[in-house]
Amino acid sequence: MKTNEVAGNRPWRVHYTHGIDADFKAPQTTWNALMTAAFERYADEVLIEYYGKTYTYAEMRALAARAAAALRAHGVGKGDRVALHLPNCPWHPIFFFGALALGAAVTHLSPLDADREIAHKLKVSGAKVAVTLTTPELANHFKPLLASGETPLLVQCPDPVSAMGRDCPVFDGAMGVDAFWAGHEGAAYDAVAVDPGDLALLQFTGGTTGVPKAAVLSHANLTSAVLIFSEKSRDDPSSEPGKNSLVYSPLFHIMGLVVGLLKRTHEGGTIHLRLRYDPLQAVKEIEDKKITSFGGVPTTWIALLQVPDIEKRDLSSLEYAGSGGAPMPVEVYRRVLQLTGCKVRGGWGMTETAAAGTAMPPDMPEDKLGTVGIPLPGIDIRIVDTDNPKQALAPGEIGEMVIKGPNVLGEYWNNPEETAAAFVDGWLLTGDIGYMDEDGYFYLVDRKKDMILSSGFNVYPLMIEKAVHQHPDVSEAIAIGVPDDYRGESAKVFVVLNTGARPFTLESLQGFLEDKLGRHEIPRHLEFREELPHTPVGKPDRKALKIEEKARRETVEG
Repeated sequence: MKTNEVAGNRPWRVHYTHGIDADFKAPQTTWNALMTAAFERYADEVLIEYYGKTYTYAEMRALAARAAAALRAHGVGKGDRVALHLPNCPWHPIFFFGALALGAAVTHLSPLDADREIAHKLKVSGAKVAVTLTTPELANHFKPLLASGETPLLVQCPDPVSAMGRDCPVFDGAMGVDAFWAGHEGAAYDAVAVDPGDLALLQFTGGTTGVPKAAVLSHANLTSAVLIFSEKSRDDPSSEPGKNSLVYSPLFHIMGLVVGLLKRTHEGGTIHLRLRYDPLQAVKEIEDKKITSFGGVPTTWIALLQVPDIEKRDLSSLEYAGSGGAPMPVEVYRRVLQLTGCKVRGGWGMTETAAAGTAMPPDMPEDKLGTVGIPLPGIDIRIVDTDNPKQALAPGEIGEMVIKGPNVLGEYWNNPEETAAAFVDGWLLTGDIGYMDEDGYFYLVDRKKDMILSSGFNVYPLMIEKAVHQHPDVSEAIAIGVPDDYRGESAKVFVVLNTGARPFTLESLQGFLEDKLGRHEIPRHLEFREELPHTPVGKPDRKALKIEEKARRETVEG
């Protein structure tokens, strides 16, 4: 089949329901425009509830205005970057909205990042201000940077929830938020005029070498994703103004940011924001607060289903159940449906696509379980030959997924080589291997890259290997992803010891890696080998180890 014939074949269009526009074109606008409209339209409604403390849309507008004024007073202007090193707490939307209102852009430093990653992201982004909590678990990452002078102005914010009764003072060399925004009480909200093409977010992802690179997401990219998701759910009751969503998905992650925060803000929803996931508490809150929308990754639902007497709990308020980041086990899907009456609706997306890609339609038949759904309205996806990405493939043929849409990034930050390698004829190469069936549903079968997807987070084997190689007893190491019933995947590291070295335990290795890797990157499995496989050119052969591991599992299970 010729490329142009395949490109014109979009069988998924017939699955758009409830008045969804199959030819939807997201208006080219800015987050500042959508944010300002939401603040005005829903002024008296609750936007954020955080462990009993509420913030209306009007109150959040005032706090964002104060943050913007303080940032401006400390030298941040249009086009500058503000780094947020924050978990789920009100300080995130305050400073996210405030930075963008000022015309600046945000870059996220994940609370899961190791010190080296934080230093790298600060340097690459050129952030003028970094915002974190006073909580030691977060703030301590900045101590070596403060000592070496490698950090920009560091603002520390108190959070009683994460402090858990501890006294968490501001570091020497940092500035407490009270001092930072003193004198800016009552600052007028006046969002700076920006263009749709202006930078809104530098969101770090992994490079082909394992070194994080920054996806450049413009206002148009972010708002297109928000509006595309809203178009998809235009007649979904859970997306109506005032409806309650329970959000554990981290706002520093692209899906949590776009779907958990920005989409619901645009729609006038109430976000019950939580610092960390507690399945028992989640069930109680669904019951007590009549939560209508709840989602996460498959492990979120697996843990919820393990709550004692879950069959006796009342989850009937749920109108939307979502899951992403990893395939949903069929048995979990069916149990959630039985308990809630909701079909778990997942999908696929990337940092580079501002989270928007595919989604399962509400009327998806059960024989399609295992799919990542159909392209969201306004997005085009095709399968191409892995060796010749200019050649589109027919339904049923396996190749690489490529995507095009207004939500897709234009470039990587100061990285023309990665940008050039990522696109072919305007299509973004996703690195995901899959196929489209005759009905237009897409399926993932593998990942082109060696990335490990653990609990919804990207984990890069090369980063693990570099850290393990620092161990004095290690001669060589190779990391791969292995199935994990809870996380979807977790890292397993194969190690060759130096001559004369004695084997160590997995626990001791994890302790050694604690300050070198993020928590999500720490290996969960360890195996010692006399030698490791290599390709003919001498490179570590992860593929061979994956084949061995799969065969071993099949032998054990079969």
